[in-house]
Amino acid sequence: MRTTFQGDTEKIRTEIIRKSIHMMVAFVPAFARINIGLTMALLAASVVAYSVAEILRVNGKKIFLISTITEAANRNRNDSAFVFGPVTLALGAMMTLLLYPSQVAAIAVYALAFGDGFSSLFGRLYGRVRVPFTEGKTFAGSFACLLAVFFSSLSVSGNIEQSVFIAIAATLLEMSISGDLDNLILPIGTGFIAWLVGVGI
Repeated sequence: MRTTFQGDTEKIRTEIIRKSIHMMVAFVPAFARINIGLTMALLAASVVAYSVAEILRVNGKKIFLISTITEAANRNRNDSAFVFGPVTLALGAMMTLLLYPSQVAAIAVYALAFGDGFSSLFGRLYGRVRVPFTEGKTFAGSFACLLAVFFSSLSVSGNIEQSVFIAIAATLLEMSISGDLDNLILPIGTGFIAWLVGVGI
């Protein structure tokens, strides 16, 4: 019983570390408003630096701080494979900035940061009932995603109707995808919906 409890506690701790790092992408829209070129350059540099450190880690050579954080945030501590999450996270933010106007891009990045982030955390903490045909997604996690995307979209658009539509669409997207690809599909898809409903027009 104690072993099970310790295992659950460790999983929750790992998820909190993962999603705390994940939510840091929410700073991207603010940086982009100041200097989008520099923001893109920093994101690209972070992908390169992380990838080099991760390749070295996989080959048994740890890089100070980066490898330690990666290991702490890895759901499978015994897995020595390359962890792609941070790469797709940065690429998702970069593609969103390239594809959409600033307000739409901000909503899309916030959906990635908070929608996906809170969905995972609340799913781990409170998810008892799973949504059928979603590869383990929970109603608690999906509801957290809905609220997070609604309020973050509302903070940008100021439009309740648009925010409701965006939140529902983002939640359905988040429920339908899994793995590291959600870091790409969720912001790009949410941005497309925000653009369709006329955010920023």
